[in-house]
Amino acid sequence: MSEKTTIYDIAKALNVTAATVSRALNNNPKISAATRKLVMETAAKMNYKQNKLALALKSGKSNNVGVIVPYIDRNFFSAIIRGIEEELYPLGYHVIICQTHEEESAEVDNINALLNAQVDGILMSVSKLTTQTSHFEHVLNKDVPLVFFDRKKDVKGVSTVTIDDYQAGYNATKHLIEQGCSKIAHLSGDWALEIYQNRYKGYKQALLDHGLEFNEDYVIKTKSDIKAGHKSVETLLALDTPPDAIFSSSDYVALGVIQELKKRGIRIPEDFCVIGFSNEPFTKFMELSMSTVDQLPVEMGKMSAKVFLEQVKESSVKIEKKVVLAPSLKIRATSTKK
Repeated sequence: MSEKTTIYDIAKALNVTAATVSRALNNNPKISAATRKLVMETAAKMNYKQNKLALALKSGKSNNVGVIVPYIDRNFFSAIIRGIEEELYPLGYHVIICQTHEEESAEVDNINALLNAQVDGILMSVSKLTTQTSHFEHVLNKDVPLVFFDRKKDVKGVSTVTIDDYQAGYNATKHLIEQGCSKIAHLSGDWALEIYQNRYKGYKQALLDHGLEFNEDYVIKTKSDIKAGHKSVETLLALDTPPDAIFSSSDYVALGVIQELKKRGIRIPEDFCVIGFSNEPFTKFMELSMSTVDQLPVEMGKMSAKVFLEQVKESSVKIEKKVVLAPSLKIRATSTKK
């Protein structure tokens, strides 16, 4: 027996044709139950492994789905992956996970690798450095379903699953206003991503709708890390009229804000209110639990998988769905004055 058993080895052992073995392994109804059982038992004894890629090429279905995220080690993205897996695993699908580290070139490489692996679909969150859309169109030209979640580009034929970032920004700012805050700053992310633009727009509109002045000095674009929160507080408190609240587009930045305010002896929430964004696990376990916007990542993952399944089911029809989930505001200690 060779190192790698083939269907010809099994056929020789049973004195049948290779075609019979192939049909039995693939549950062809033309093969009797007795023959199929004998072939399966012999294949197991001879340690035969089917070539999944060859089967995918032959059947046009691999039961593998590609998932591309900027970073795997962020709770938000890992929770989305969990939601996708919970929806797809019971149906026999396996998930192949790739990360881009926010690089467009890595995104292109990941897509090409997944297409070469004959995946049945690609679910992804776009890198913030992505400017081109030709690699997305390449996926569609291959008739492979493509679903964007959270971060997206406007590409015809691509379904999307997002939360209402505009409403999330509006609700967070409105809550701060209801707590008596009147000078509210906003720490935004990179506006190359539509999600941060929409959160900013919601923030600004909430101010205007409640008769508060919009102050450009109160808006700072930051990286999504703790250090950015420290630096932003330094900048804002140095203003002639410093703010009395911050709505941050990142929980990590909001954590840095809280640390810096405490260091300066500023009481939270009595003198200064803070709201973050994402509902990271640490937010509820802090000494002062952090108010934040829940992005519902598990639900987003499940919905992305459901949209993919709809596209597979209706393969003869091009489906383009735009699913927008309602955000949930988690009101905790860092913003509760009343």
